[in-house]
Amino acid sequence: MSMHPGPNRLSITDLHESVDDPALTSMTLLNELAGRYPDAVSFSAGRPFEGFYDVENLSRHLTTFRNYLQDEIGLPADQVRRTFFQYGRTKGFIHELIARQLQTDEGLTVNPESIVVTTGCQEAMVLVLRALVRDSRDVILAATPNYVGFIGAARVAGAPLRSVREGEGGIDLQDLERQIVAARREGLRPRACYVVPDFANPSGASMSLADRLALLDLARRERILVIEDNPYSLFSAGGSPLPMLKSLDEEHQVIHLGSFAKSAFAGARVGYVIADQPVTSSSAADPVLLADHLARLKSMVTLNTSTVAQAVIGGYLLENGCSLKRATAREAAVYRRNLAAVLDGLASVFGPRAGAVPDVSWNTPRGGMFVVVTLPFPADDDMLEYSASKFGVLWTPMHHFYGGSGGFHQARLSFSVLTPEQIASGVERLGRLVQDQRGKQVAEAPAAGRSQVLQPQPL
Repeated sequence: MSMHPGPNRLSITDLHESVDDPALTSMTLLNELAGRYPDAVSFSAGRPFEGFYDVENLSRHLTTFRNYLQDEIGLPADQVRRTFFQYGRTKGFIHELIARQLQTDEGLTVNPESIVVTTGCQEAMVLVLRALVRDSRDVILAATPNYVGFIGAARVAGAPLRSVREGEGGIDLQDLERQIVAARREGLRPRACYVVPDFANPSGASMSLADRLALLDLARRERILVIEDNPYSLFSAGGSPLPMLKSLDEEHQVIHLGSFAKSAFAGARVGYVIADQPVTSSSAADPVLLADHLARLKSMVTLNTSTVAQAVIGGYLLENGCSLKRATAREAAVYRRNLAAVLDGLASVFGPRAGAVPDVSWNTPRGGMFVVVTLPFPADDDMLEYSASKFGVLWTPMHHFYGGSGGFHQARLSFSVLTPEQIASGVERLGRLVQDQRGKQVAEAPAAGRSQVLQPQPL
């Protein structure tokens, strides 16, 4: 049906610029291609492993939480019923259990009142950014490449982002300091730095303990906050886990974003934010927690996080002794297995051959769900569609995570929902795509330059 011009027809220029921002629409293409090529091996989806899901578990989680309300909290039956069916507390009602989980798994003691339970971690990002950015002079620093969801949250919240370089060890602290100084020289106010310290999406990079401490020291000296987002820290491929930034935070510098999407299940849409920073006001005698101000914003956005979803997550926590490490042990083993399968497959298909200079390279994360591959040709959206239609393999173009400023020869491979057999098949199909493009480059190259070999771009 065609649209006819009329008095109520809108132009895209009439709407907020975020609705047409490439950062907000880039993932639509991936979903569309996955639907059009259902038989393709998909390295594009960043979803958690689904093999242990059981619908029957949901009712058990609800019953466990109901028993907790009755037996441990001591609520009468009518209040238990109201908890499940009515509007809920804006800051959430599983904050005590979240605090217990942080103490159990991280040795971190937090005031439960500093926790706001949100509708997924995405809402937590929007609330924090909306609260911290007062006007256009306030800027948020973030490593590039960056999680598309955070880029999108910043666009929606009207929070200007300033790019900081990222290396294999995570955010480049020297460049971070340079960007802070440069921003202030331009009359801007750097407010916070967003980091994913463990197995970042999309790069898989992780920060060392020394760099975590150095980041907190830099933040203290420069008077900025650190926004920590760490959904993958449970999924190490080996070695002793490093402490969260919030666990090292002695001066309320870190706002911690948490999520149950990768640990419990994404469908619940339950996340949280720890915002224990005291906020002074001329109208109040005592400081108020930043969490309370975030709750005021939340009350005008989602009012409260689904009470039923919170109850399911609450039951899930209780059944696992409030330990996500215990709850996700099986999934963590799957991710370790799959990471090894991807790295083995890449080495087998693209490893060095006698007399040949490698033109495909990749990083080696120590955990998480993602590997980044650098290719000898543009890995853009058109190439992705060609890859899906001709070779039956999907991946994510990395330029989406750079906001269009880089990553044009890189692809993110997400392996969380695949079997080792699918991974082997997918990497082999990716190899055939590379062979296809090598052949085209040779055919299109001038005769005098055909002996030249393309060098890989650095990650």
